Amino acid sequence: MSSPSTPSQSPIPVGQFISLSNGHRVHYHETGHASDERPSLVFLHGSGPGASGYSNFHLNFPFFAEQGFHVLTPDYLGYGLSDKPTDIAYTSAMHVDVLHELLEKKGVKRCILIGNSLGGAIAFQYALTHPQQVAKLVVMGPGGVEEPALWAAGMSGLICMGAFIQQRKTDRESFRELLHHIVASADTITDEVLDSRHPIWLEQPIEVFSTMKVDVFGDRLADLKVPVLCLWGQKDNFLPVRHALQVAEKVADVRVVISSRAGHWFMLEEPDFFNRVVMDFVG
Repeated sequence: MSSPSTPSQSPIPVGQFISLSNGHRVHYHETGHASDERPSLVFLHGSGPGASGYSNFHLNFPFFAEQGFHVLTPDYLGYGLSDKPTDIAYTSAMHVDVLHELLEKKGVKRCILIGNSLGGAIAFQYALTHPQQVAKLVVMGPGGVEEPALWAAGMSGLICMGAFIQQRKTDRESFRELLHHIVASADTITDEVLDSRHPIWLEQPIEVFSTMKVDVFGDRLADLKVPVLCLWGQKDNFLPVRHALQVAEKVADVRVVISSRAGHWFMLEEPDFFNRVVMDFVG
C-alpha cells in the first residue's frame, strides 16, 4: 500500500486519519462533533482519477460547517490521502462498509449523505443497507440508477476516462483534457483543480479502477424511505441526465433539479446555488 503524503508535499490540506479494522487508514476532514440534535453531513466524492473529498467539495463543506453542522468529508480507500491497497476489490459495497465503520468510530448516529457520481451510488446503497442511520440524501449525477449496458456506450466523458486510465496517461495536459470532459465550461478546470488531483492520480494503483464495481439499484430505489434531493447537470457526459427522471419516478419523496449550466460536477460548477439549495433541503 502507498503511504499518505506528508503535509509539506500534500496536494490537498491534511486533515485527520483513522485506522480501520482491516489495518488500512482513511483520511478525512472534520468540523464540529456528532450530536443527537442535528444529523451530521457526510460528503462523498466521485471516482475520477485523483479524486478526494477536498477536491470535490472544498467550495461546499466549509459553508455548511459555518452553519453549525457537524461535517465529515472522507477520502475513500484508494483516493485522496487514504491508503491505496492493491489487494482489495474497490466495490461500492466495500466503500459502504468502510463508511459505516468510520461513522461508528466518529459517533455518528444520524446523517445526511451528500454524494456525487460514485458518491451518489454509495449514498443510495448506504441508505438501503443502514436505513435507520440516514435522515436524508443529496445526490448529484449519482451512479447505480440503471445497468451500464443501457447507457455507457453513449457517454463521451466516460469513454474518454476509460481510455485515459487504460493507457495510464500521466502528463498534466492529458489530465487537464480529461477533466474538461467532466464540466460544462473549461474555465472550471483551473491550475488549482489540477494541483489538487493530478499528484493523487499518479499514486493510485490500477486496481482502484480495474476492480471497481458499482451495484445497480433500479427498482430498489423505491425502497428508500427518506427525502432525496437529486441534482443533475444537463451537460453531464458521464451519467445521462435522463436518469434524473428515473430517480423521480422511483423514489417516493424526491425533488429533482436539472441545470443547463452544469456538467458532472454540479457542486463545483454552481457552488453558491448548490449550497443554497442543499441548505434549504437539509434545514
